[in-house]
Amino acid sequence: MNINSGGIAQNTYDAIVIGSGISGGWAAKELCQKGLKTLVLERGRDVVHIKDYTTATKNPWEFEHRLMPTQEDLAEYPIQSSNFGDDSGIKQFFVNDKEHPYIQEKPFNWIRGYHVGGRSITWGRQCYRLSDLDFEANIKDGTAIDWPIRYKDIAPWYDYVESFIGISGQAEGLGHLPDGKMLPPMELNCIEKHLNDSIRSKYKDRLLTIQRVANLTRGWDGRGPCQYRNLCDRGCPFGGYFSSNSSTLPAAMATGNMTLRPYSIVTEIITDANTGKAKGVRIIDTETKETTDYFARIIFINASTIGTASILLQSKSNLHANGFGNSSGEVGHNLMDHHSNAGAYGQHEGYKDQYYKGRRPCGFYIPRFRNLPGEKAALNYKRGFGIQGHGERQEWFDKAQVLEGFGKDYKEQLTTPGAWTVWMAGWGECLPYHDNHIALDEKVKDKWGLPLVKIDFSFKENEEHMMKDIQDTSAEMLTNAGFKNLDVFKYHRPGGSTVHEMGTARMGKDPRTSVLNEFNQVHDAKNVYITDGSCMTSSACQNPSLTYMALTARACDHAVNEMKKGNL
Repeated sequence: MNINSGGIAQNTYDAIVIGSGISGGWAAKELCQKGLKTLVLERGRDVVHIKDYTTATKNPWEFEHRLMPTQEDLAEYPIQSSNFGDDSGIKQFFVNDKEHPYIQEKPFNWIRGYHVGGRSITWGRQCYRLSDLDFEANIKDGTAIDWPIRYKDIAPWYDYVESFIGISGQAEGLGHLPDGKMLPPMELNCIEKHLNDSIRSKYKDRLLTIQRVANLTRGWDGRGPCQYRNLCDRGCPFGGYFSSNSSTLPAAMATGNMTLRPYSIVTEIITDANTGKAKGVRIIDTETKETTDYFARIIFINASTIGTASILLQSKSNLHANGFGNSSGEVGHNLMDHHSNAGAYGQHEGYKDQYYKGRRPCGFYIPRFRNLPGEKAALNYKRGFGIQGHGERQEWFDKAQVLEGFGKDYKEQLTTPGAWTVWMAGWGECLPYHDNHIALDEKVKDKWGLPLVKIDFSFKENEEHMMKDIQDTSAEMLTNAGFKNLDVFKYHRPGGSTVHEMGTARMGKDPRTSVLNEFNQVHDAKNVYITDGSCMTSSACQNPSLTYMALTARACDHAVNEMKKGNL
């Protein structure tokens, strides 16, 4: 192995951040603004805000294949195309599956973006706080282990990150879905308001609200506002939504303390043989294949859930025989992803005199109403789900699937707005099962000589019962609101499809059963912090990215204070 140390002094920083996505970008910003010289390592290419959003302003007819994937795309992106299948204008922000293979011991869609900013460019942008209903769930129903934190520990950090990123939404006063610091909400359209009125009149435990999203309804910190183009996945040249590229990384760079190194695959955490702490990281340059060591007092691992676990498992030494920080044996285990397979669709014959303007980049949200304190428990499953959906009028593309004909009359039928419709599905909690896990295959290697990741994951009986309830309740709410031609569905999509994977290096109070403590420090090496999705002890049912950001800001504050005290 050709290792280029470059001189220890030259390659030494105060902090190293592995990954530049949502949590990595926050770690970079916080550490740099606190005065630390910080190296940010990204395994993929650089993506510069605005300049590298090459498809952001193109019309469908400007694409050679009118946005549809080609047979070559489907062959090279068999997994990733499940996310960009109807918009090849975002293909550049997903990995080529042929170049980055993994092993599916059971079907699992591992959706990835290897570039600066990671999946912060293509995320769904929904931002909901967790509450003590979530942080206390494991201990109360006897599942897995207890979280080491409660809502009061993270609430100020939710305030902090919300004030920076800008979240539009409507306060609803729900104890289990805490309100935050929000910009004015986007507006529900008439059919969504109709459904909301119906739900509130017929159910005491339910309401429908606009989704809380990191899309700006007014200019915010030099960004935005949102232009209602709904082309967020291509990168927004207006900065209308939060991403690492538009927000945290520029803030980090403005300090003069950040060094960004793309094309850098972290192969292992380098251990101090005397203390067991980390003293640096080893990387492979993806283009030259040269190996280089970098050193720092603290390391933040934010390579995303599966990537982070694989780095830990690769990092074996005399003091970390089972992988870095893995004395508990829990690294790689307890993999979770929300299921979003079940729901219902219906048509409504009213409101034909109304339409809408623009392409609102969010839908509606029905917060969790199952298994709440003081409510009658669901009969056959634990936890709960939130329902996400949208209402719209049928457009020409929808009609083209069923109408036949040609000529003037056919064109008029296609271009006349159709019936109002609502699609809605449940985003449901997945329990932390120990046997849902990732591991490394030491026999099969990638082109950089690293072991392939093996993923063994499945939804189980609890999730299946929940999906049936989602189907029934969604259909019931639509029927009560006067919708017809219902389609009650259950997609057969595997784990990973919701792109909320989490849990492979969980937080906990006991080093024997967890990887991280209450401040996201590795129990076995306190100068390493992990604040991406791998830290989650349970999944809740809310979109998780806001929690990753809040935990990251909190952990950075803790790390810098510990450095000042001489503890790191």
